[in-house]
Amino acid sequence: MHSLFVLLLRHLQKKRFGCIIPSGKNWGEYMSFVKRLRNLTLKKVLRKAKRFLKKNVVMFVALIAAVVTCFFVPPDREYIEYFDTKTLSCLFITLAVVCALRNIKFFTILARKLVLLTGTLRTLFLMLVCITFLGSMLIANDMALITFLPLSYFALSVTRKEKYMAYLFILQNISANLGGMLTPFGNPQNLYLYSCYNIPTNEFCSIMLKPFLLAIALLCICCLFVKNEKLTITEKFPEKLSIKRTVLYLLLFAVSLLVVFRIVPVIVGIVLITTVLIIVDREALLMVDYPLLLTFVFFFVFAGNLSRIDAVREFFCVLLSWDTLIVSVLSCQFISNVPTAILLSQFTTDYQSLLVGVNIGGTGTLIASLASLITFSEFKVLYPGHSKKYLLMFTVINFAFLIIMTVCSKLFFV
Repeated sequence: MHSLFVLLLRHLQKKRFGCIIPSGKNWGEYMSFVKRLRNLTLKKVLRKAKRFLKKNVVMFVALIAAVVTCFFVPPDREYIEYFDTKTLSCLFITLAVVCALRNIKFFTILARKLVLLTGTLRTLFLMLVCITFLGSMLIANDMALITFLPLSYFALSVTRKEKYMAYLFILQNISANLGGMLTPFGNPQNLYLYSCYNIPTNEFCSIMLKPFLLAIALLCICCLFVKNEKLTITEKFPEKLSIKRTVLYLLLFAVSLLVVFRIVPVIVGIVLITTVLIIVDREALLMVDYPLLLTFVFFFVFAGNLSRIDAVREFFCVLLSWDTLIVSVLSCQFISNVPTAILLSQFTTDYQSLLVGVNIGGTGTLIASLASLITFSEFKVLYPGHSKKYLLMFTVINFAFLIIMTVCSKLFFV
């Protein structure tokens, strides 16, 4: 019995550590084991660090940029004025509630039921693009993609239409980037500019309505290029919603929207939502995209410091006086739309052009929007071996959208 126990223990040790813990008093074996264990632990830590770095490249770039500017503008009391705490607070509570809804699979179940209503491939495309489009208006563009891209993969897989995967993912990516433009909470840059310039809600929606309608028209036209083939989706979904939690989380979501629209005080929203989630779903608080919040913090420092450097301030003021829309669109292609919104807001009062520019500027290059990086990452995981095809198609379609949206905005919207 003792021998059996020892054998079982050694098997578990090998499975856990990749090697057997030496028995007896052999010091050489023991030191060899410690060395192997240390190497295994170090490799595991390095792998996790590498994954974290790849997943949060923008955050680390923002950190480096903030640190570099600190050498030109040493930390002082004015740093406190850099941070837009309302934007950070609204973003936190919105992300927390969305994570709670995702945990009960609210969005997935709702979307799947809608997909089952489709009968053709073209209708399926329209449905999935519309779901992502509308989802980005309510739960922000990155959350909409994380929620609905796996659904698209599932829908095309069960109907054996995987060859359309890249095209569908790209259209969903564009719909997430452009669908969120209509509402202040549709994407992080909107939330920031809405708070930074204290834009009235009605004015905000009226500024973005025309580009929003143009985006809908262009996405619908793109869906018409898909063949109108008949589909049969026979897969059943055993998941059921928890009615009590669904009602509770939707009420919390309503509270977060009231906070965004300045009806409920920020402190009330934070205390209420955080307290409820600590009691009901602590995991949702752990799932919040804290690297995104830190990205904002670092860019607040970076933009704030740049605004205090005379040469930089004069350069951007001259540049933006030429054309705020074009400058913001071009800036998005190189440093992404959220950093562009934070940076350029320090040098212009033309928030209409800046607002339109950082939204349509999310199309174009792969780094123009964090949402585009999310889509590409999901595509590589769900449909490996087709990255080159995806990138080529992504570049062509996105720049077509960028050119059309920019020209129309310049001529008719701004």
